Amino acid sequence: MRALVKSADRPGLDLTDIPGPVPGPNDVVIDVRVTSICGTDLHIFDWDAWARRTVPIGIAVGHEFAGVVSAIGDEVTGLTVGDRVSAEGHITCGHCRNCRAGKRHYCRNASGIGVHRAGAFADQVLVPAGNVFPLPDDVSDEIGSILDPLGNATHTALAFDLVGEDVLITGAGPIGLMATAIARHIGARYIVVTDINDYRLALADRLGADRAVHVGETPLETIEAELGMVEGFDVGLEMSGAPAALADMLRTINHGAHIALLGIPSGPFEIDWNQVIFKGLTLKGIYGRRMFETWYKMTSMLHSGLDISAVITHRFPAEEYEAAFAAVREGRTGKVILDWGRASPGLGVASQLQAEAEHSRMRG
Repeated sequence: MRALVKSADRPGLDLTDIPGPVPGPNDVVIDVRVTSICGTDLHIFDWDAWARRTVPIGIAVGHEFAGVVSAIGDEVTGLTVGDRVSAEGHITCGHCRNCRAGKRHYCRNASGIGVHRAGAFADQVLVPAGNVFPLPDDVSDEIGSILDPLGNATHTALAFDLVGEDVLITGAGPIGLMATAIARHIGARYIVVTDINDYRLALADRLGADRAVHVGETPLETIEAELGMVEGFDVGLEMSGAPAALADMLRTINHGAHIALLGIPSGPFEIDWNQVIFKGLTLKGIYGRRMFETWYKMTSMLHSGLDISAVITHRFPAEEYEAAFAAVREGRTGKVILDWGRASPGLGVASQLQAEAEHSRMRG
């Protein structure tokens, strides 16, 4: 079968043929329809220091996908061949204290699909049955392929009560954009999104932001005054990993406010702890998704009208993966989709042309 493989100790990936997976008694083989590219995949493609010390040479990569079950192990129940599915990408040990307590997202022994074990940028992927998530009929293959990052956005956005609150989201990458749509869907009052990327700020407008702010041009205090926010933001969702973004958030957030932190910084940095202590702030680190409570909540929101379709901006055949990764690296994208040739209607030349037209419009 075809797979995108980290085949050598150098930047790049190779689309090559590898043996197809064989299910063990508790495994499921999934025929991949569509995948989406994550920032983690870009780190692996570029072969940075984190990737070199984490990813074994020779594995297929990728972990955001949707597909159809094609084979199941003898001990698997609750799934059948032909089911449309996605999957949780964190494989947990099942025996540590957190796993036994039902807090699998805190497993200290977790491994990742497409990072530590064979991934989904391939015609087929092998997944433990317990990680498979069936897709409702009204969730398309494309949306199914981004449930993993939507889960990150959902976990972060639902960490604190947003109903009627003024929310600051720092970082308009795809997860920040999806968190914007969630905050709007569940009833936040004002939503302000900051970034330095005008393309993604335009997407934030489309996904429900009241203000999409280029922080190099407009101070947040100006936006607070325009919106009549005399006491500051009530909840912060830090999605960028940028030290300056967290500093802006600490400076403009209200006393007694809550901050959920998903963005990963490139290294250690200083924090003004006086802001945290004297304002009585609550800071919570977010990693991955709650298994599987987050999955149920995000699909329930999709059922009730949450629309994140605008976050998918580019589509490529799997054979054009290098162009797809180049688009992600350029930064003028939302989520970028790779079609593995089995996709349901809607991933074709017309969709690609539509995405390109939208890209050109937003450049203007």
